[in-house]
Amino acid sequence: MLTRAAMKIRIYFGLACIALICFVPICFGSEYQVVDVIAGDIIKVHHENTAIEIRLAAIDSPEIGQPWGERAKEFTRQLVLNKKVAVLPIGIDRRGRIIAWVYIDDIDLNKALLRAGLAWHDRRQSQESLLTALEMEARVAKKGLWSEPDAIPPWEWRERQKV
Repeated sequence: MLTRAAMKIRIYFGLACIALICFVPICFGSEYQVVDVIAGDIIKVHHENTAIEIRLAAIDSPEIGQPWGERAKEFTRQLVLNKKVAVLPIGIDRRGRIIAWVYIDDIDLNKALLRAGLAWHDRRQSQESLLTALEMEARVAKKGLWSEPDAIPPWEWRERQKV
């Protein structure tokens, strides 16, 4: 008999497999129109008469309602809203969103948010040293959220909101 945790893992894995099969066309870096910006690190693209949510890989922007959350969203909106982007998926999150690297022209949106000091490198998703370096450069320069003396990572902020 499976434990509850094992059943959850199987369900998430099954959902991820189904989502990947359904969205195989998005997996090959085609261009898609950005129709909405939900947060600094979440966009919606239009694909075959369907709006698909994309969560930017390896970063975590401040939440809306958290300091710098609106600025991160506006930064992303200015770069990509109503424009075509290339989407390079790496997986599916637990909410069924595609996790991806997003490019507009020659700009890597994920890295642009780090450079601007509008996101944390999410080391739970990626150990890429370049991303750590980009975050550290923004910290040292006190860009964006790093101008705050005690910036709270979004995953901690979300946890505090549950209480």
